[in-house]
Amino acid sequence: MTANTPLFLRACRREPVERTPVWLMRQAGRSLPEYRALRERWTLEEIVAQPELCAEVTLQPVRRLGVDAAVMFADIMLPLRGMGIDFDLVESIGPVVANPIRTVEAVHALRTPPAAESVPQVMDAVRIVARESPVPVICFAGGPFTLASYAIEGRPSRDFLLTKQFMYREPAAFGQLLDKLATVMAEYLGAQVAAGGQAFQVFDSWVGALSPADYEARVLPYTRRIFQATRSLGVPRIHFGTSTAGLLELIATSGADVISLDWRVDLDAGWRRVGHDHGVQGNLDPAILLGPVGLVVDGARQVLRRAAGRPGHIFNLGHGVLPGSSLENLQALVEAVREGVPAIA
Repeated sequence: MTANTPLFLRACRREPVERTPVWLMRQAGRSLPEYRALRERWTLEEIVAQPELCAEVTLQPVRRLGVDAAVMFADIMLPLRGMGIDFDLVESIGPVVANPIRTVEAVHALRTPPAAESVPQVMDAVRIVARESPVPVICFAGGPFTLASYAIEGRPSRDFLLTKQFMYREPAAFGQLLDKLATVMAEYLGAQVAAGGQAFQVFDSWVGALSPADYEARVLPYTRRIFQATRSLGVPRIHFGTSTAGLLELIATSGADVISLDWRVDLDAGWRRVGHDHGVQGNLDPAILLGPVGLVVDGARQVLRRAAGRPGHIFNLGHGVLPGSSLENLQALVEAVREGVPAIA
């Protein structure tokens, strides 16, 4: 890496940087007026189905906010259609699966097609963004447990009882389901990198619902498979989850280069737990963006103080930008990170 290498990529590799890079999960969305204008004409499903439109939405926050990375505007569920899991992306709910996976036979029937066959539109969108973006392109895939939970529950869940029931009652089939998901997601990530992605993030958003013992025995082996299979791609690899304070030491063994921390653990404490041989990403509470702008700026500075200038910190929220977050607060947040922590007089 050299000084000409983008800031975000250098930080992912724990190299010295002149300032902390910043990007935000769900940075493309209703907080941006240009996105709201597109949604007056197109549904979410229609946007992700059209590469040019998907690329445009991906690039909107780069132009508007000046963030240091462009994260692809897509949905983690998209590759599952090719596996035989049909769903709708329902506004204000999330993915709703037509026929949830509830039996051993249903798991056996799932296919593992290549990404070029099941989601060619995503590859086309990545190519467009990689060509037009002034900052690195982050692609992504869902993590094994999170995708399995949507497939089994049939829609977003708070307690994941159906998923855990299947995991406990049909452990072999549950393992086979995660095995198939890991196979498809690793290939999907490789295809996105080949199309121009310069880093990727595995969204195992709901894995914090598991006990450490269940995570280690029933999920972590498949997460490791994804990271092992993508190691040769030569791009930074990020693991993301929420409510993972009880799992951090285990997640640190997944093979990811960067570990996302949410707001339920202080950044400096979380970094010590995953080890300073990893980069970290995070970790402002996204709800702060619903408050006054001064609180947003103070919150950003507190995170930066805990990072203490150590190489390897990428500033982000602990989860995605919430609906109702103001454009003013998003702009103030990015600017606060770019300015850094003021010197004490």
